[in-house]
Amino acid sequence: MPKVSILVPNYNYERFLDQRLGSIERQRYRDFEVILLDDASTDDSVRILKRFAREHDCQLVCNEHNSGNAFKQWNKGLKLATGQYVWIAEADDYADERFLETLVGRLEQNPECGLAYCNSSAVDASGHIIDLVRPTMYDVDLTRWQRDFVGSGREECIRYLIRENTIQNASAVVFKRELCNVVGVADESLKLAADWKFWASLLCVSDLAFVAAPLNCFRTHGSSVRAKIRTWMHITEALQVMNHIVDKLDVPRDALEDLHARLAVVLLHAYITQRPSAADLARVRELVRRLQFGLSLRAASGFTKQVLQAMTQRLHGARVK
Repeated sequence: MPKVSILVPNYNYERFLDQRLGSIERQRYRDFEVILLDDASTDDSVRILKRFAREHDCQLVCNEHNSGNAFKQWNKGLKLATGQYVWIAEADDYADERFLETLVGRLEQNPECGLAYCNSSAVDASGHIIDLVRPTMYDVDLTRWQRDFVGSGREECIRYLIRENTIQNASAVVFKRELCNVVGVADESLKLAADWKFWASLLCVSDLAFVAAPLNCFRTHGSSVRAKIRTWMHITEALQVMNHIVDKLDVPRDALEDLHARLAVVLLHAYITQRPSAADLARVRELVRRLQFGLSLRAASGFTKQVLQAMTQRLHGARVK
């Protein structure tokens, strides 16, 4: 039985597959199986995947019809996986050759950890590095992600994941497969935030290890799922994840008030840039009500501080240009 199951979900990423599969071939850590998953691609992806499967004796599962949801592919791969650990290596991303060696090593060194992830470099469609992928919360010390750490999964959820998906790319993560028996698999009712909810579920029952080295390259391009989804769908799915964490954990009042400050900023920005429909507003009202949303003194202060920081950052950026 292999130590790691590598799942490669693909849909119409022919132009990126050689780089992704090549980065798997070059991994220094070799105790793995590869499961290729194609979601009825209409480009030449299947030919590339068939060649790789033949040359490397690995599974290839092709859908006859597109599933309409990337997380259905995740779950199909998880059912086929046999490894102790799982790496969901998205087809449009790629990794440093030390990726598995490093993250599996952290999980082996810290048995209480159910998930390990690393920093990611954002790259464009051509593979040119843009910058490090960073959280967008203005009231958080971003230097936290400049050094390795091992931390409490529950605390991670309460202080960070409740406000933002700080584990922004599945390709940067290796997790223990056995935890799926405890928390279940990805929520297929969500089109965008099922990964966020899945990480939170894992961290409600285990700890995490973080590696500051950017061993993963996260591709940003116009044909990604994230690029196509409406702002208010982003928000309603994010609110569902926040409610999931609140339902699972005893979130202290100060953390809830920090969440309220964050929500006020996000909702204000969304309302200005893309007016919601009546259905969007009704759904958001219900979801924020469950989060006890309200501007307490702490939340109002946090909201004001974040708005001022955002304006300062925007003005500074304008001057630099």
